[in-house]
Amino acid sequence: MARFIFITGGVVSSLGKGLASAALGSLLQARGFSVRLRKLDPYLNVDPGTMSPFEHGEVFVTDDGAETDLDLGHYERFTGVPARKTDSISSGRIYTNVLNKERRGDYLGKTIQVIPHVTNEIKDFIAIGEDEVDFMLCEIGGTVGDIEGLPFFEAIRQFSHDRPRGQCIYMHLTLLPYLAASGELKTKPTQHSVKEMQSIGLAPDILVCRSEHPIPEKEREKIALFCNVRKESVVAAYDLKSIYEAPLAYHAQGLDQAVLDAFEINPAPKPDLRVWEDVADRIHNTDGEVNVAIVGKYTQLEDAYKSIKEALTHGGMANRVKVNVSWVDAEVFDSTDAAPYLEGYHAILVPGGFGERGTEGKIKAAQYARENNIPYLGICLGMQMAVIEAARNVAGVSTAGSEEFDHEAGKKRFEPVVYHLKEWVQGNAKVSRKADDAKGGTMRLGAYDATLMAGSKVADVYGSTAIEERHRHRYEVDIAYKDKLEAVGMKFSGMSPDGRLPEIVEWTNHPWFIGVQFHPELKSKPFDPHPLFKDFVRAAKDNSRLV
Repeated sequence: MARFIFITGGVVSSLGKGLASAALGSLLQARGFSVRLRKLDPYLNVDPGTMSPFEHGEVFVTDDGAETDLDLGHYERFTGVPARKTDSISSGRIYTNVLNKERRGDYLGKTIQVIPHVTNEIKDFIAIGEDEVDFMLCEIGGTVGDIEGLPFFEAIRQFSHDRPRGQCIYMHLTLLPYLAASGELKTKPTQHSVKEMQSIGLAPDILVCRSEHPIPEKEREKIALFCNVRKESVVAAYDLKSIYEAPLAYHAQGLDQAVLDAFEINPAPKPDLRVWEDVADRIHNTDGEVNVAIVGKYTQLEDAYKSIKEALTHGGMANRVKVNVSWVDAEVFDSTDAAPYLEGYHAILVPGGFGERGTEGKIKAAQYARENNIPYLGICLGMQMAVIEAARNVAGVSTAGSEEFDHEAGKKRFEPVVYHLKEWVQGNAKVSRKADDAKGGTMRLGAYDATLMAGSKVADVYGSTAIEERHRHRYEVDIAYKDKLEAVGMKFSGMSPDGRLPEIVEWTNHPWFIGVQFHPELKSKPFDPHPLFKDFVRAAKDNSRLV
């Protein structure tokens, strides 16, 4: 039966609970334990799928088709454990489940209340798969004191109370602000955050304190005394040059040992940290650098492309180069020449997105990369824009566009080279969709197989002609244009197994130009870089020597 670690945050948001959870999971793995990580989010959206990237950052997609919080990406990247639908829940989903049960009569006419019905639903979710692993790490979104988080805090209090003593612990992240005027780290916000926890029946076993300055022994003792934790369980979390230093940094501060001590696991297995030592070595010992432009529409918030940026970092590690990412707003050159904005980059990446805004700029980015032999990776919408560019400027379809943009405008302006997915095969069932279906959860989501053309660039990159990748899209390149595009050199080098849905395109007369309908960034890890990103950065490295 699993031991449970509940991770909460206080004082301010964005302290790095997700990173701390992921790093702790990797450290427990290094000691030989199996882990699973979970995210409980208090917002009322059913899932992040229809939320703007400006609101919530990237939507992370699992193999089984869940649209989840970006922290699940951290969990996968650090532990290598594929996330599942049962690893992410929101208040919206919890309340939906409860109300559906009430409508079915499952509660036998009882009055439905937060306690016990909502908290029981949360507890049932937490317990899913508890017999599969040694440790279950559950991160609670938001901060202690948020009104929407109260049902979750009450649920984890009850959950611990229901279990045998010693099966659950609480880890709390706080901030130690530094006042330059007095030259002091202030512990009072942490004390108040713990006091808030105690007022709702929770007492932290471990405190992880974010700080920009070293924590003096005196302050550590003070925190331990007033927050009622052992001094060895006050763990410092300092700013790092790379998030991938976190496992080694937290181990040096004794986080994993504090957790094992809290569970009274003695003697503790010794950790094998060679994987993370190699990752750190690749971060700090590079052989040059490359400059990559990400031409997108959500560039004001880097978290909107979190997995892409991390996958580029992984590709850099594999090639021992530093990848300098520049965020280029595609709207800037929607109606002007792209060259002044893209000159000097060793590679161009156009990521996914929804809606027409910025798409003309993305099309011009694909054109610039094609005409100037710049390595290009188009992901999801980035592939579709590359196909539209090829159709317009090479294949003679001057009005080529996407049905998505006509659907938004309410009138026909384009010849739809890209159109809405009407049907596809998921497992053994056929899925059908209409253009005007509700948006939430109606896309082609999750892992699907693809067959690669033997002898193609992408088959060489993967080292295989059979792959499985994660999807998240509502529109698809129309197979009817395949022959016309292939006649001018754009090969459809990856297809769905039934041959109906284009998965990958590439220019045969270009050093490195690949567009993929799926999201390879979601499966990349620092110790196992995705083949596409690994080879894309290699191509950028080769190009940097020519510039």
